Amino acid sequence: MNGITFTLRALHHGERQLAKELVVSSERHTTEHEIVHVAKDLARWSNGHCLRLAETAAHYDLDLDGPSPVSSAGPVAELRKGAAEAAGHRPEPGLLLLRDLRDLHLAAAGNSLYWEMLAQAGQAGKDTRLQRLAASCHPQTLRQMRWANTMIKNLAPQILTSL
Repeated sequence: MNGITFTLRALHHGERQLAKELVVSSERHTTEHEIVHVAKDLARWSNGHCLRLAETAAHYDLDLDGPSPVSSAGPVAELRKGAAEAAGHRPEPGLLLLRDLRDLHLAAAGNSLYWEMLAQAGQAGKDTRLQRLAASCHPQTLRQMRWANTMIKNLAPQILTSL
């Protein structure tokens, strides 16, 4: 495996994981409407990145799966929703929300680094396919990271001082 295929595989895995974590967070924190709606939209972005990565990887003889499902509907999702609603005003869910946002931020930051590595490899190898892919997807990953950071900034003072 060469460096480009390693990076494509790692980034694909990271985007799939981020999409899953965004969906789980949206289902876990149903009382936070911005989390529910924005996290699902951001998960779609990561799934779109997975599709683009899989298409690009085929050029390098690398077979990558498609995206993760955007919704994990089913009994587990219903249990998460019920638990989130039942515990909506206790401080523990607030701490869980901050932890989830931190994890989302770190996952997006890791993906951002891989996008940067891919862009640099494309530039060094004059590979316009990699350059276009990174230029198209990386800004959305940066936006995912900024969203998580902004949510932490907005929610942390209230959550942490109310304990």
